[in-house]
Amino acid sequence: MQKVGFFRSIHVKFILIYIMLILLAMQIIGLYFAKELEDTLKKNFRNSVIDRINLVEFSVREEITKERSSEDPTTQQSLRTVLSGFTSEDILEIRVIDTKYKILATSALDNQSLVGQRSMEDSVRRAISSESAHEAINYDTSLGQRVMVLVKPIKKNAEVVGTLYVTANIERVFKQIDDINQILAGSVAVSLTITIIIGIFIAQTFTRPISDMRRQAQAMAQGNFSRKVHVYGNDEMGQLAIAFNHLTNQLQESQSTTESEQRKLASVLENMTDGVISTDRKGRVSLINDSALMMLRMTRDLVINRPIASILGLEQSYTFEDLIQVRDSIALDFSTEEQPYILRATFSVTQRETGFVNGLIVVLHDNTEQEKIDMERREFVSNVSHELRTPLTTMRSYLDALAEGAWQNEEIAPSFLRVTQTETERMIRLVNDLLKLSRMDSKEYELNTEWVEFNHFFNSIIERFEFSKSQKVQFKRLLPSADLFVEIDTDKMTQVIDNIISNALKYSPDGGDVRFGVTLSGSFIKVMISDDGLGIPKANVNRIFERFYRADRARSRAMGGTGLGLAIAKEMIHAHGGEIWAESEEGMGTTVFFTLPYEQQEDGEWD
Repeated sequence: MQKVGFFRSIHVKFILIYIMLILLAMQIIGLYFAKELEDTLKKNFRNSVIDRINLVEFSVREEITKERSSEDPTTQQSLRTVLSGFTSEDILEIRVIDTKYKILATSALDNQSLVGQRSMEDSVRRAISSESAHEAINYDTSLGQRVMVLVKPIKKNAEVVGTLYVTANIERVFKQIDDINQILAGSVAVSLTITIIIGIFIAQTFTRPISDMRRQAQAMAQGNFSRKVHVYGNDEMGQLAIAFNHLTNQLQESQSTTESEQRKLASVLENMTDGVISTDRKGRVSLINDSALMMLRMTRDLVINRPIASILGLEQSYTFEDLIQVRDSIALDFSTEEQPYILRATFSVTQRETGFVNGLIVVLHDNTEQEKIDMERREFVSNVSHELRTPLTTMRSYLDALAEGAWQNEEIAPSFLRVTQTETERMIRLVNDLLKLSRMDSKEYELNTEWVEFNHFFNSIIERFEFSKSQKVQFKRLLPSADLFVEIDTDKMTQVIDNIISNALKYSPDGGDVRFGVTLSGSFIKVMISDDGLGIPKANVNRIFERFYRADRARSRAMGGTGLGLAIAKEMIHAHGGEIWAESEEGMGTTVFFTLPYEQQEDGEWD
């Protein structure tokens, strides 16, 4: 499960945002409060000073403008007396300055030496010249504290007669402000601590359901739908948790349905005899079943993500866009010199409702047998037509000759009739053989089986051929002495052995041998008939059991063969539950083998 960084956690983000908002609010409140407090205290202090200065101003104005006699005290003495009565802890010094910037009096005992000197203060000059009061807060380095300087013109009848230069100790006001700010800062710290603690608990009420849903979502991503989100209340978070649990149930049901459908699809694909290939929208193979892999003779890692045209060997003739437009199936020829192998591919486009192509579905079918059957059918029709046309052509030419008057010639007429009779018999044999094969193919025949001792049965057929043979060919028998009882249809088995022996005699040279043998092999007896003929090329040995196939066509036709004898023998042996095959080497003769089922009989069962 992926861990969330500390500062990326929504719990921490919520608390930080909460604290930042509280800090911002407190900062704004603190700044406003400190500013208003400072302005209020300064204003109150200033008003207090001005109220007292106004009283001083009245007395000073009276003393400055008073007409004096010789007996009255001087102006400076009168002003000193007036100022001495107005000193306080707040007011540090009051100076009286006339319009010529001469200091007439001061309330500070330490600055009595300044009386009679000119004032060098710029504020005094501005106040006299502008006839308006000036005030400022300056830092007094000698006192090491801040003081408020107030310069107020003294007017009588709208005429400036002097100024009051007042310095007041405002440091106490700033100290009060600092004390109040410290109290405010401490209050903020305490309230912030309490707010953080409360914020943590508040954040948990919001983030705990979210954390539960996050863990549930991660568990769902891993396929675990058993977890449920705890519902903490009936508010929006509680309703969200209920909806999330409902979504979990729906997803679990959907996943179960999807997995079931996928298993069904996988089972269908795996058990299909046809090959199925699916591609993405770019034509790369994304899905293939085992049947398709077997047909293409490839492994899955060599097929996945490769272009479909390359996999099917069509890259030279078709692009992926071309395959999308294909409506008919395409034959894929993978045949080799040794073995034919033909597949047929059918293409189907998968697309959305908007028409956007998602890919292709390719169905492969092994068409080798069908092609082989079609080819054999075409070859069979061709062979039958050829086999019938040859005797019919011969008969027609001889009959035409007889019709033109050859029948009156006593020397050639009998010969023409014999040829016509021979070709007619040959066509009859051909038609009879074809009828036999047709009945065998349609399973319309039955075996009339009986138990016979095979050695005796086999010897009787060999003796018949040995008595009637015309060539100088020696028969050699390699038969066991033990009795071998088998259940066979004697008529059909006689026909099988007759066909094989007839072929052996046809192709055996004078002075050659024809060998016969019977051996016991497990639950079968194996019969062997061998000759010393010209043999058959190795590539064609297995074809001698095909219909109309002749190792030596000219000699077979001259001897009246139809090319169907061994094909009939093969069908009859298969009907008995056995197998037939041949072994041959060119120039060294041919050996035909066939097997028949054999069951060991208990002693005393046969009379």
